[in-house]
Amino acid sequence: MKDDNRTSNKKNQPSNKPKDIKKRRNNRKKEDRVVRKIVLIIVLALVIVGGVFGFSSYRYVKSSLEPVSEESDKTIAVNIPIGSSNKQIGEILERNKIIKSGLVFNYYTKFNNYDGFQAGKYVFSPSMTLDELANHLKKGTSASGQVKFTIPEGYDVDQIATSLAKTTRFKKKDFLALIKDEDFFKELKETYPDLLEDASKSKDVRYRLEGYLFPATYDANQNVSLKELVTQMVAKSDEIMSNYYEDIDKSDLNVHEVLTLASLVEKEGVTDEDRKMIAQVFFNRIDADMPLQSDISVLYALGEHKEKVYNKDLQVDSPYNLYQNTGYGPGPFNNPSQEAIEAVLNPTDNNYLYFVADVSTGEVYYANTFDEHNELVEKYVN
Repeated sequence: MKDDNRTSNKKNQPSNKPKDIKKRRNNRKKEDRVVRKIVLIIVLALVIVGGVFGFSSYRYVKSSLEPVSEESDKTIAVNIPIGSSNKQIGEILERNKIIKSGLVFNYYTKFNNYDGFQAGKYVFSPSMTLDELANHLKKGTSASGQVKFTIPEGYDVDQIATSLAKTTRFKKKDFLALIKDEDFFKELKETYPDLLEDASKSKDVRYRLEGYLFPATYDANQNVSLKELVTQMVAKSDEIMSNYYEDIDKSDLNVHEVLTLASLVEKEGVTDEDRKMIAQVFFNRIDADMPLQSDISVLYALGEHKEKVYNKDLQVDSPYNLYQNTGYGPGPFNNPSQEAIEAVLNPTDNNYLYFVADVSTGEVYYANTFDEHNELVEKYVN
């Protein structure tokens, strides 16, 4: 039995004859060729798929850079909200079929350093290139030739003048000269007496129309004169304030005082809740014959926009310095929003005399006494 087993095992072992060795080598070569062919086919397939994907991506991007329809004479109105990013603007344009791809628009404008797009209402065409659209958005002009100019909430006259010069054909010096023009103010007062009667009686104001140029978006196209543009701003203020004239007449305030206090509340508070609380704090200080001590008033008196107010700044000699003077001051310190106006007319009842904001979170803390206030300042500001 042992001999038979050995014989069987030998039969199962590979033959070492030259003929068999050659045969095995040929089989391995065939297998290697098959494997190489399979690998080659797979690699070629991947290259083809990658090439097709790459070519498709190239065609997609190239196509997206071109107008939707070069021959189109169609016009489409779109609204770009304040604070829209390039990505959001691209999505709006794609949704309205003005461009093919919002994604491509976003990257294209970033790669070409297009920024500072203006909010407002535009009229565009599917025949426009991305460059044309970006340039119109940057300048605030629509394809129809309309120029849009936006006043952000809380901008003062000087900031408005600077922005106007950057985004329209009007010059800063011409705008400021018109704002100071007493004859122009009288014309406006005749048209909007309810709005401007109290302002006409104000003393020591820097700009009589400060606070009366309502934050909104306006038409500033080639057919609009500078007077007409400013008149639009004042007209918008009158439109908004007309909702409150009756309430103001029944109060202890006049229109000028409401707008003045609202301009402080605009900058001191972020949320509507805080604005209403802060408005009442100011009223409490007025009733106590205390100066309002708003840093906003000092910055306006200095004619500067900076992060921090120093002790030496509080000594600036100006009727606008409400650390040195009691009352509301000569007039508004900026052009407030409707929310700030409503906060002044509908404050939240409280007995606080002080408030301080945490500069890192924006949260506002209130105090009844000066010692409590100093503790809050030490904790959240210093």
